[in-house]
This record gives sequence, structure tokens and C-alpha cells, in this order.
Amino acid sequence: MPILFYYLGLKFYFFSNDHEPIHVHVSAGDAEAKFRVVPNIELIENCGLKLREIRQALMAIEENKEVIAERWNEYFGK
Repeated sequence: MPILFYYLGLKFYFFSNDHEPIHVHVSAGDAEAKFRVVPNIELIENCGLKLREIRQALMAIEENKEVIAERWNEYFGK
């Protein structure tokens, strides 16, 4: 499970067997969510993240969108 970065207690990562579209998983403790990154950032699934954490995750994804997509493409050989 490649970890991309940590931000305000949130962990951003993807799974080694993930699939397109490019997306990122975010967790805080036992809570987690999944966000599409490309073409538009969108919350796909939320399993317990608080609204504040979702907002923080969206902000971090927006600020790091290019890095996330680049790391995805490097890892999955795209």
C-alpha cells in the first residue's frame, strides 16, 4: 500500500491492486474515504470521516492533485 503523504493527521494512499479512475484513499484512525482525483476531485465513498476531515482531505487533494496523479502513473506504469 503506497502511502503518498500525511496531512493534518490524515493518511493519503492507494492500494497496490487499485484500478482506474485515478483515486486516493484517505484515513484517520478507523475512518476512511475514497476520492476520485482525475478528471475532477470528487468524494466517492465515506466510511466515518467527519465533515471537517473531508474538507481537509479535499483541500489537500486539490493542492497535490498533480503529485497524486504522477505517483499513480509511476506506480501503475501508465
